[in-house]
Amino acid sequence: MRKLSLVVLLALVAPLLFQGTSWAYPIKNAPVLTGSPLYSSGPLPRTSCPEQPVEAGDVASAKRYLTPLVSCLNDVWSAQFKRAGIPFVAPTVKFITKPQRACGDKWGKYVQAIYCNPTRQIVFLLDKSVMTNAEDLFLMDVIAHEYGHHVQNLAGMWKAYNNLPGRGRSEYDEQTRRHELQAECLAGAFIGSVWSSLDRSTDDWRTLLDADRRSGDETTDARDHGKGRNIANWLNRGFKAAGPAACNSWIAGASMVA
Repeated sequence: MRKLSLVVLLALVAPLLFQGTSWAYPIKNAPVLTGSPLYSSGPLPRTSCPEQPVEAGDVASAKRYLTPLVSCLNDVWSAQFKRAGIPFVAPTVKFITKPQRACGDKWGKYVQAIYCNPTRQIVFLLDKSVMTNAEDLFLMDVIAHEYGHHVQNLAGMWKAYNNLPGRGRSEYDEQTRRHELQAECLAGAFIGSVWSSLDRSTDDWRTLLDADRRSGDETTDARDHGKGRNIANWLNRGFKAAGPAACNSWIAGASMVA
């Protein structure tokens, strides 16, 4: 989690861009964010990654479902990083059944998983709440989103985001939304790249998008993750493109990252 800059504004450093009824804070002098070679690396390689069966309430089956997905994520993103000329290292993954401290912080409310960028570790909570929905695509979306943060970390995006100047709470929140919505888009890109190997229908995808919209509005803080409709929109953008080219949230208009 980035700390909010305490710099006091004496004057506006750069003009804000007005779009409709929203103010956008332009990202400047951050080419790692706005011009990453990942954006021009093409679609992700189409990979076969069939889902394993998951039994509601059975943590062991959830682990058997998620573990092959992590292997597929490693295969897909390592190939993409090679195309982009960026070194790749796989993350470690830890499963827990009760909330505990992670990344040096207390486990947050409504948090299902977290990525610790200093240790390159994904910590996934398999508690009662998630296990009741283990039969849908929710598990895949969550693990792919946290892996999206790993992609940002390896590509230098996390560090660049962390070093962005913060000129007030509103700008800080918008930058955080761009960071989170990009991770959701990268999750969609992965799912799109393996979709043909899944025994899934268009209705399954629509159901996941609807769930993203609802849960985004009901269980996340829109200040730092975005409104439900935008979370679903970025997931769908990545899915349709099946590649990172659609995921440059750093140059998107204000309404897309609200």
